[in-house]
Amino acid sequence: MDRKGLDLADTVWTKLDRKAGAIVELTVRQLRHRVSTWVVLGVGAMLMVLLLAFYIDAVRDGFEPIDNDGDSVDEDSDGYPLGQEMKYGTSDFDSTDYPGSSEYVSESSIGWNDGLRTFYGNKTWSGQALFDPVWVDSGYEDDDPWSNIVDWDSTEDCPPGQIYDDWHPIYGTACHFEDDLHYVYGEWRGEGTVYVPEGNFLQWGYYTEPFEVAPDPPEKYIDEDDIDCFDSSGNRVVCPAGDRLSGSHGYDDDGDCLRVGWVEGRDGDWFLEWDANIEDNFDDDRNNNGIRCDVLWEVDADGNEVRRITADSYVDEDPDDEAYVGELGHRTFIIGVGKMAFVILLGLFIPLFLALGLVRDETESGTLHFLLSKPIHRGEFILYRLMGYMVVSGSYVLALSLVMGVVTAALGPGDQIFRLSDLPVWLGIGLATTFVLAAYGALFNTMGLISPKYGVYVCIVFGVWEFMMGTFSIINPNWDISSISITHWALQMIDAIVLLAWPDTLQWAEIGAAYGIETGLSFFWHPPVHTLGTQSAAVALLVSVVTLLSVTVVMMVIGQSVFSRREIM
Repeated sequence: MDRKGLDLADTVWTKLDRKAGAIVELTVRQLRHRVSTWVVLGVGAMLMVLLLAFYIDAVRDGFEPIDNDGDSVDEDSDGYPLGQEMKYGTSDFDSTDYPGSSEYVSESSIGWNDGLRTFYGNKTWSGQALFDPVWVDSGYEDDDPWSNIVDWDSTEDCPPGQIYDDWHPIYGTACHFEDDLHYVYGEWRGEGTVYVPEGNFLQWGYYTEPFEVAPDPPEKYIDEDDIDCFDSSGNRVVCPAGDRLSGSHGYDDDGDCLRVGWVEGRDGDWFLEWDANIEDNFDDDRNNNGIRCDVLWEVDADGNEVRRITADSYVDEDPDDEAYVGELGHRTFIIGVGKMAFVILLGLFIPLFLALGLVRDETESGTLHFLLSKPIHRGEFILYRLMGYMVVSGSYVLALSLVMGVVTAALGPGDQIFRLSDLPVWLGIGLATTFVLAAYGALFNTMGLISPKYGVYVCIVFGVWEFMMGTFSIINPNWDISSISITHWALQMIDAIVLLAWPDTLQWAEIGAAYGIETGLSFFWHPPVHTLGTQSAAVALLVSVVTLLSVTVVMMVIGQSVFSRREIM
């Protein structure tokens, strides 16, 4: 080697490299021989294997069709499912009221305080009145003992005395009052003159003729109203199509919004005003775009992302589960595992067991003064110890994330054999966890230096705090209190990475929320918050990385400051 090369070998940088390499190697060797290291890493690996087992089992079983809107049920057991009864406006809680059954049409009434209280006609009457019959339909009856239909064959004399003073009428009965008059309380058919006493009510009308309607099988109302999307020419397109979708879409395939077969006069039925899924009033123009029974897709200013989807009542409410639940569930699994298992669990427990005693343990074992007797600055020593810890923990989480990525990419839904788009997300999850490991490692090491005796307890309390803040950040990342935790910024990294790798994630989340597809995607993933007003996922990613690196550096500086003033016994 020439003279220049020999001089280069003796520079401060090569000496620094040798010191760093030696301490990093020592740290790695020490962590490798600790039982706690293998226990923590082994438990983490077992957790991932268990989660993968659940995922593989779900994929193997497939996705069974689900009645998202609940209209395949038949509550009154009349043979007509709820979806069919909704189209005709009949009740699914009354077995005598079904598609094709006779419908009562009210014509008029005498109210509680109306002036004219006498009327003549051949009607179906309902209420209370003195009735002077010309004829009565004695065959109009009901075997139900709770029915309000009057049984004229059992008519007897009214009790003596004044009505309401000495006796009260019984619901669903009639009695002979005087001469040809009868006091009737209930429903009956007949021709004659009625007189309604003050304070009572009577209405009259007629029943329509019944007609035959064949009952639909319940299976017809499962996945019967899929998500419909169309381009500007009216041609059907795949709904997750980002820049091609905006404006009015959707079609009421099962007719419960358009109310196919609707019988006039049914608008007042209470049960039709209740939706078992969304618990909202029926509104065939809920999105207020002036188009009846459609779905409004709203895009951002660039026209590249669907920001909001609002559907009218009962439109596209029961989509094909295999097509949508598969993709939504796949993304939910990756994001949920990345946030809960990697960032929160591994990100907290690995540094708690491996980083807390990086310097403190050397002090307790009596080896620290030998290490510091070498020409090495105490700040360098902390840095190199943390680097050794990161070699073990960082390589572990990166390898674990890539294994998870390979398995899920091979088994995930879609036409492709291998989902390459999943790997950047898993790699991002591994990197986010690595940044968390560095920040927590520096923090816990510093706490161990500040309080060698009670530092572990402080770290445990802080870990509980971070777990709570991480949960809050998953639920709602906009809460200001969650942003003061380290976990929050790692979770923001994952949110940003997901949006960069899967630009249509926001659209999928809106699809799940708008059509009631419950997979948890809207719970585990939200658009990144810290974009500095740019709405850019890349900016949010950069801000989160800078924040985590800043926390790491600040904690190292504090630790170095404490360590440099401490006497080594």
